[in-house]
Amino acid sequence: MMTVVALVVARVVDANYITASASSAQAFKTATLLKTLSVNALITGEVGVGKKSLARYMLPNAPMLDASNYDEILATLESVNSVIITNLENLPNTKKVLDIISANNIRVIATAKNSYYNEVADKIFSIKLDIPSLQERPEDVKQLVEKFAKEASLLFGPKDEFKVKNFKPDLSQNSNSLRKQVMINYLLQNVSENELIEIIENYLVEKLGSNNDYKNFLHLYEVPLVRAGLQRFKSQLQLSDKLGLNRNTLRKKIADNSKYL
Repeated sequence: MMTVVALVVARVVDANYITASASSAQAFKTATLLKTLSVNALITGEVGVGKKSLARYMLPNAPMLDASNYDEILATLESVNSVIITNLENLPNTKKVLDIISANNIRVIATAKNSYYNEVADKIFSIKLDIPSLQERPEDVKQLVEKFAKEASLLFGPKDEFKVKNFKPDLSQNSNSLRKQVMINYLLQNVSENELIEIIENYLVEKLGSNNDYKNFLHLYEVPLVRAGLQRFKSQLQLSDKLGLNRNTLRKKIADNSKYL
């Protein structure tokens, strides 16, 4: 049976682990220990929690192959003594591959979704590392936002400090969605009116074509205006006054755009 070890491991950026929380720090110590041992490990968790990064840390020089590349995996196993296989749930013939690994004493670190289970794999992997989502690691999220903001400054050039006051992290795909969100927010936080108009224009140019497009796309203006207004003025009464709208008109706009608000 596998030894199940629950770990918290943050996304690796520039080869450095995020260890803001005590559990992340302990995870790094555990991964460092496993790095020196000749044992097979299966790393499970949601997308974007750092499975590949942890696998690469443990086997820095091993080839990393996606499980769906079945022929490439078979060819690679003929000439290596260690390998990283990602997305193990997509492996077409798990038994054959793991039998080859076992017969040739090849060390393997694999990754899979957290619901993955295979009886053959259970015999091959003596250690299972389960990585929780970023929702459970708020300290790591803060550090990741800072790191991704630094990445953005290198890509887009230095700007004012990244604004986090009203920033609500998108953790739907853990570090994947968070990184994308930080990049977009960093790029747009100092955008000019002309640049913003151009962005919307480029978005709309391929989408226009029906007889009701004005109504269909009016939410692109109304939703951010209402969101920002409620965030700033805290009440519909104050917002209706600032926008010069009747309160009933504002309520109707909020109701019409309820799925976005």
